[in-house]
Parts: sequence; structure tokens; C-alpha cells
Amino acid sequence: MRQITYIFCVAILFLGCKDTTDDGLPNNNGGAQDPPNGVQLVFPQEDMLCNEGENPTPTESTVFFEWEPNDNAETYLLTIENLDTDNIEQYETVDFIFPVTINRAQAFRWFVEYAYQNETKVSAVWNFYNAGPGVQTYAPFPAEIISPTMAQTIPATNSVTLEWNGSDVDDDIVGYDVYFGTTNPPELNTSDISTEQITVPVSTGNTYYWNIITKDAEGNSSESGVFEFRIL
Repeated sequence: MRQITYIFCVAILFLGCKDTTDDGLPNNNGGAQDPPNGVQLVFPQEDMLCNEGENPTPTESTVFFEWEPNDNAETYLLTIENLDTDNIEQYETVDFIFPVTINRAQAFRWFVEYAYQNETKVSAVWNFYNAGPGVQTYAPFPAEIISPTMAQTIPATNSVTLEWNGSDVDDDIVGYDVYFGTTNPPELNTSDISTEQITVPVSTGNTYYWNIITKDAEGNSSESGVFEFRIL
């Protein structure tokens, strides 16, 4: 079960896994930003290895999540998902640098949002690996599904193009296995393809399931999870 934790933080902490090239200070441009939009993430960086954690143990370290402040935000909601365990934690804070103790040698996804005039403004979503002791190579991040989206309904057609995006901190992805069909879990459709899309035949009235396995040169792999769509 995904765990949701809300913590209010009222002080900026300065040590730990943080960006060393940017002081993170707000842009003093006078007045609120217009139009308001989601914050810009700073650290941990997208598709990178975080290896600056404070107070590391063999299994955990404290990572300092950082983003650019937005004058329209009264508070921020930081969401961190462990891609290995599917555990989600959320933290509400008034600050733009927030320390969280997370597992080492595991992959994470994070983003920041805030409320503005009854709307939710959401940042980009970034993946990263929290470095682990003695780990020389890391599995690819789970493929990001682009199209069709989860539970999408598609007008009657004879074929659909499945699209995704793969990434890896080691930059050594060698191929993808595509699982596709009308059963869940789906069966293997195509293996070891190097492209990030494939066109598959479909029929009217069916629900289809698909899953992408990403493989790297060291024999590591990751799974996107099963997505589904329906043909009218």
C-alpha cells in the first residue's frame, strides 16, 4: 500500500545532498510571477545519480530536494515515489529546500506542486538514483509511457502506435521487450528492439494491455508496469 505522509517544515536546512552550483535563492524581480506556473526543479537532477547524501548508512541517506521558489505559492507539496517499491511519500513545506531520508541504491521519481486560485500548478517530473555503497552499475529507469495513456479510449482503428521513453544514469540501454495483448499480464510481442515505438494491430471493441521491459548492457532491466487502452 502506498504510504502518504504529510510533514510541515518551517526552517531551511543547509547540509546534505544539495546542488553545489546554485545557492537556491529566490529571484528578486519584484512582484508575483505572471502567469503563475509550476516551479522549476533544481536537485536531484533529472536522470542523474545522487551521491552527496548526508549521514549515509548502508541502506539510507538524507537527500536535500531543491526547486526554484515561486512567488505565487504559499506552500509546496513535494511528492517522492520509490520506483522500486511503489511507495509514495508527500511533504508539505513553506521552503524550497527540503531534506528527506530515502533508501540508497534505488530509483526515485519526484515533483513539486502548489495551489493557486483553486488550481494545482505542477512541476516537471524527474527521475534519479540515490547512490549505494559498492554499486558500479544501475538498472534503467522504468520506461515512461507516452502513448496511449493509461485507460485511454481510442476511436475505431486497425492499428495503434505504442510510444515510450527510456533513460538510464549509465546511458547504456541496449533494447526493449514489448509485451502486448488482450490478457493481463500481456504476452511477449517483440524483443530486443532499439526504437522507442512500435505499431501493433488492434480490433474494435477490445481492451489491450502493454508493458515495456528496458534492458541495459550490464544485464540490468526495469519494468514500466502494465498500461491499458480500449478500442471503440
